[in-house]
Amino acid sequence: MSTASGDLDAQADAVDAQREANGRYRRLQLGLAALWLLDAMLQGQSFMFSRGFARMLAAAARDSPAAVADPANWCARLIGEHPVAANSAFIAVQLLLALGIAWRPTVKIALAASVPWSLAVWWLGEGLGGVLAADANPATGAPGAVLLYALLAVVLWPSDRHRDAPFPAARAVGVPTARAGWLALWGGLAWLAAWSVSQGPRTLSETISAQAAGQPRWLAAADSAAASLVARHGILVTTTLAALLVIIACGVFLPPAGARAALAAAVVVALVSWVVGQNFGGIFTGTGTDPNSGPLLVLLAAAYWPSPASAACDQTPDSGAASGPAPDPGVNAARLARTGPRRASHPAAAAAMTRGGAR
Repeated sequence: MSTASGDLDAQADAVDAQREANGRYRRLQLGLAALWLLDAMLQGQSFMFSRGFARMLAAAARDSPAAVADPANWCARLIGEHPVAANSAFIAVQLLLALGIAWRPTVKIALAASVPWSLAVWWLGEGLGGVLAADANPATGAPGAVLLYALLAVVLWPSDRHRDAPFPAARAVGVPTARAGWLALWGGLAWLAAWSVSQGPRTLSETISAQAAGQPRWLAAADSAAASLVARHGILVTTTLAALLVIIACGVFLPPAGARAALAAAVVVALVSWVVGQNFGGIFTGTGTDPNSGPLLVLLAAAYWPSPASAACDQTPDSGAASGPAPDPGVNAARLARTGPRRASHPAAAAAMTRGGAR
C-alpha cells in the first residue's frame, strides 16, 4: 500500500507541476502579446501620421555608420512621402502580432512573423538601437526594444522539447542556449556601459538631461536630478553599472538561489533605467513608439526565473535522511485517503491507483 501511494503522489505531483509550468509559460506569452498591443496603441497617436514621425526615424540613425544610416534614411523618406498609409500598415502589423500571440492556434505563426519584423524595425527604424552611436548606453535604452521582442519570441516559442527545463526560457531552446543568450545580451549591455566611459564622463548625464524636453514636470525634475548626480560621479556610476551588468549576465549560471538574486537585480536595473534613463519610453510626450527596453527586460527576467521544482531538485538529501526509518503504512494509508479525490482527477494518478490495487 505504501508503494502504491508513493507512486500515486509522485505522478500526481508531476502532473500538477507540468500544469503549473504550462500556465506560467502561457502567461509569459500573453505578457509579450500585451506589449505588442501597447505598441499598436502608441503607433496610433496623431504624431505618427505626420512627417514628423519620418524625421524622428531619420534622427535615430544620424550618428550611425553609413551602412546603417543610409537604409534607415531611405526608409524614413519613403514613410515621409506616405505617412498615413505607412503608419496604418504599422498599426495593423503590430495589432495582428498581438492578437496572434494571444490566440493559441496562431501563436507560432505570430511569434515567427515577429522575429523578421522586429529585426527590420531595429535596423531601418531604430538604427540598430543606436549601439554604434557614441552615446549608446543601456541606461537610455540601448540596444533597442525591438531586438528584445525578437529574443522573447525565440525563448517563448511553444515547444515541449525540454519540458523539464529549470526555467521557461529554456523550454524551447534548451538550458545551454538560453543561458548563452542571456549572457550575450547582458554582457553586451555591460560592454555598452563600459564603452560610454571612454566617450567622456559627462556623456550619460548629458543624454539623460536632453531627454527631459517635452516630459511632464515631475519626470523632467527626476531627469534633472539624475543627470546632476551622474554628472558629479559619472565614472563611478557607469563603472558600477557595468560591473553590476556583468554579475547579472553570469547570474543564470548560478544555483537557483543565486540565479534568483541576479534576476531580481536585473529587474531593479531595468525598472530604474526605464524611469530615469528612458522616461517610460517617451509615452507621455506623444512621440513614443514603444515603452522602450525596461518592461521587456523585466519580462525576459521572468522567463529565466527558476521554477520551484528546480529549487527542490537543487537540494540534495543528506545520508541520514536516506537511511532513515521506513514510512509507517498507516500514515501512508491515511494520506492516500485524504488525497484520493484530488489525485484521482489525474489520469496518470488514477492508473497508478488501479495498478496499486491489483498488486
